[in-house]
Amino acid sequence: MLKDRYDVVVVGGGPGGSSAARTLAEKGLDVLLLEKRPSIGSEKRCAEGLSIGSLKMIKEKMGKIPRKCIAQMVNGAIIYAPNGKEVLIDFGEDAGAIMERKIFDKWLAAQAAKAGAHVQAKTEVVDVIKKNDFVSGVIAKFEGEIYNIEAKVVVAADGVESTVARKAGLNTTNKLINIDSGFQYEMCNLKMRDPKKIELWFGNEVAPRGYVWIFPKGKDVANVGVGVAMTDKPAKYYLDKFIEDNPKIFSRASILEVNAGGIPVGGFLKNMVLNGLVVVGDAAHQVNPIHGGGMKEATIAGMIAGEVIAKSIKKGDVSQKSLSEYNKKWWDKRGKKLQKIQNLREVVEKLSDEDFNMLAETLTGDDLMEFSRGNRFFKLGKILMKKPNLISLARKLI
Repeated sequence: MLKDRYDVVVVGGGPGGSSAARTLAEKGLDVLLLEKRPSIGSEKRCAEGLSIGSLKMIKEKMGKIPRKCIAQMVNGAIIYAPNGKEVLIDFGEDAGAIMERKIFDKWLAAQAAKAGAHVQAKTEVVDVIKKNDFVSGVIAKFEGEIYNIEAKVVVAADGVESTVARKAGLNTTNKLINIDSGFQYEMCNLKMRDPKKIELWFGNEVAPRGYVWIFPKGKDVANVGVGVAMTDKPAKYYLDKFIEDNPKIFSRASILEVNAGGIPVGGFLKNMVLNGLVVVGDAAHQVNPIHGGGMKEATIAGMIAGEVIAKSIKKGDVSQKSLSEYNKKWWDKRGKKLQKIQNLREVVEKLSDEDFNMLAETLTGDDLMEFSRGNRFFKLGKILMKKPNLISLARKLI
């Protein structure tokens, strides 16, 4: 059962929380990982995709990923412009995976437990404990009982809404412009062109500022979703319309699961720490602004946070100044790259359907992959410079 005191309490059992907990436990610290949901990994708010590079990184740091965590390996993508023009990305070999988050997240948490962390689900953190301007623990509720748990450091890995960061006094509020609305069905009996490729549809009629996706999880099963800017119509409207307009794919489809929620697509925090507090993952807006993927970013941030926290506890200084090393390390490793990608997103969201069609005629699948990684912006800028009305946007990339 829960103790009254730990070295570190991690709140949130997603990839960020589990990677932080495992890193800390491997350093010999007494770690508690709490998850408010009855089952870690459920419900998902994610299309569940990971690149092959991300899989290798997680394998290296967290151990070999069991096959049961992977629903389907994929070898590329088919991307559709508003006029129907296709851009094909085909690696000729497995280049990523669609995960089974309910299994994968639980496995990550189990890895943290095997490293020595105590993991407990269905335990909601309702407040933080503060002493002398330091976050020094949490107040948690489990099966009707209230627990006051002291800690040297608290890690807020509790998602976009982050109750812990808010209660601690760290302002993580994001601008609406940096939040997309997402809605997704897991569906079966689909007729996909190629179950080894994800499919993406762009266009301001299909998905304002965003895109519709099909992420295959088998021969005829897939996550089908949409991410859009906040508009007068909900994300569900755009997804339902897309499904209705594409009977060749969906005429026999059934809905197995429904997911919805906000998706941070930028607004990175310069400061993610307070005295005794560190924020990671979606709670710190650590998501790729182009495709909205957060599993990789949360895992990396959790590892960095674990290293810095362990070092700070060892030297007996968990002040904001000491923990600020996390800010520097994250910005050096991921933040600067992701900020460049956010700049790209801010350009792309201002393009018309005509502009998208023009780009589809010019760009290759390899170009699109590199853009999502934060590369080749100069090439895109040069293309946009050819249209007088896009010169000011192009200058942001060159």
